Formats: sequence, structure tokens, C-alpha cells
Amino acid sequence: MRGTPPATGSETRPTDAALPIERFPALDATGVCVSAFVRRIPDVDVSHDKAEVLQRLDAAHHQARQSLGIGDWPLVTAQQVHGNQVAIVDLAPKSDENLAGVDGFVTNLRGVSLGIYVADCCAVYLVDPKTPAIGLVHSGKKGTALNIVGNAISLMRERFGSNPAEIIAQLSPCIRPPHYEIDFAAQIREQCKADGVQQIHDSGVCTASDLDSFYSYRAEKGKTGRMLALLALNR
Repeated sequence: MRGTPPATGSETRPTDAALPIERFPALDATGVCVSAFVRRIPDVDVSHDKAEVLQRLDAAHHQARQSLGIGDWPLVTAQQVHGNQVAIVDLAPKSDENLAGVDGFVTNLRGVSLGIYVADCCAVYLVDPKTPAIGLVHSGKKGTALNIVGNAISLMRERFGSNPAEIIAQLSPCIRPPHYEIDFAAQIREQCKADGVQQIHDSGVCTASDLDSFYSYRAEKGKTGRMLALLALNR
């Protein structure tokens, strides 16, 4: 495990015995947000295209949101084009909304859920408990090369007055060597450090090494599901 503090901040624990949900103690400890990572859903056929797969997973993902107490909050998701564009969510949608052309978002709105779907790429959670403000980005090989996490941190600083030294970063499970040729999780951690983030947590879990718990686009040759990263400021 990596990060400050190194002992427990990047560990995960289940939140509901009936649902494969992981929580992040370092983010929970802030008291300002709800954060979760919905892992592989058992007994769901995911050997279809992405749109069909997400439809098949929707009921379980909604159940997970309900169990977290945010089921009736609007969920904002991203088109996820493997770029570095980050949206500012400054107006709460009345219903779930998918934002075109972006791979992440930042907000200081309460009662709005941010969601990113991943199947090897990393979901990076950013929480500023002082302002408070949050960010959530999709950072895989391409997004990391384009430093999308740096863009999100800059937006939080410029738009909300966040001090990067106060931001807590949490990396989700993602693919890692030797299952992938690039260790983009290590690059993300370095990008966070370069932008002044001091609290960086990463469990080091590889999605391709545990197909009972995670979906892996690489290991399953594209025929797979998607995990759902969720982040929201408490009301």
C-alpha cells in the first residue's frame, strides 16, 4: 500500500454483504463525502457491447446507490472518450445525466453523485474536505498520458479555491504490470504529487489478476462489464 498515512488509508472494506461494494477509509474519514467502488456483479452475462452491458448492470448499480443512501440523488456520468477534458458540475441536474466529450468532473454541489465506469482504467477520487469540493476522473493509458488528474486538481484550485495540499487522492483498483505493459497507476501518483497533493492512497490491486472480483477489458478480450466508481458530497 502507498500513501500517507500508509497503514490503513488505502485499504478497502465491504459495505453490504449482498453487494460487491468497496469503501475507502481515507475518504470516509473526512466525513464530507460518500465514496464507493462497485465491483463485479455475480451472475450477470456481460458478453455483449458496452451499452448492453451497462443496461444489464443498471439494476445492481442502482441497488448499490440505494444501499449507500444516494439512490434518489441525480447521477452524473461521463461519455469517457479517453481524453483529458474535465467538466465543472455547477448546476444540479433534475435527473441522471451523461456529459458528452469528458472523462471526469469536479463539483462543490451537495446531493449530486458523480459516476465513472471502468474495466482496467483507474477511477481517481479527489476530495477536498476543507472547502469542501470533490472530483472524479477516468484515467487509463491515454488519459494518464494527457494528465487528466492534473487538470481536475487545477480546476478544483481555480474554481473552488482548493489547496492541493488538503486534497486527498484515492486510486481505484486498475490493471497493473505484469498484466499490462504500462504502470499508469504509478504515473497518476506522481502527477498528484507534482500538483501538490500530499495524501495519495492506492491499494495496489490489479483488476486483471482477480476476475472473480473485477472486470478486466484486457484479460477478457473486450467482452466484459464495468465497475462503477461513485463519489458525492454529503447533504
